[in-house]
Amino acid sequence: MTVEQRVRNGTTRRRSRRDEILEIAVGLFATRGYHGVSMDDVGAAAGVTGPALYHHFAGKEAMLIAALMPVSESLLKGGRERVAAHPDDPRAALESLVDFHVEFALDNPAVIALHLHELDRLPEEPRRQIRRLQRLYVEEWVTVLTRLRPELSAAEARILAHAAFGLMNSTPFLGGEVERERRAELLRAAALAALLG
Repeated sequence: MTVEQRVRNGTTRRRSRRDEILEIAVGLFATRGYHGVSMDDVGAAAGVTGPALYHHFAGKEAMLIAALMPVSESLLKGGRERVAAHPDDPRAALESLVDFHVEFALDNPAVIALHLHELDRLPEEPRRQIRRLQRLYVEEWVTVLTRLRPELSAAEARILAHAAFGLMNSTPFLGGEVERERRAELLRAAALAALLG
């Protein structure tokens, strides 16, 4: 969770040195690729010596797991909270889910890039856990969509949810020439248009 997210969620706290190192590692992995970055590279960028770096992480693989697992957990938790907040209004639930995911995507483009390109580098067990969390998150969207649009089958709703994720998760590829608030508006509108038909 970025500092900006913690402020928005009311959980502002001082970042630990581990969080700072992880953020640097994620940025390096996202721009240079997992195999293009060594532990020495991360340590140099973070201003940390080898032994100090290994105090926080056992290696690059541990960094990758630490970057991707909590994101999947927090997306599922946040998605469930937004759906539960609108039990009788699937349109409001869908809009809340879109708002939530757009904010996540704008706050975490490096994590999205890392996920898109490096998830398969994880060992089988953490990769399986992350995939399971992702499937559960998608099903929150599917439930809301099929309530809002009963003409859709679950499989059709799943396709629309993935299409919307593709739009919202485009943030690693967006430049900074459009200010953040306007980018959020455009992403929300595009995702809702894809979902509502």
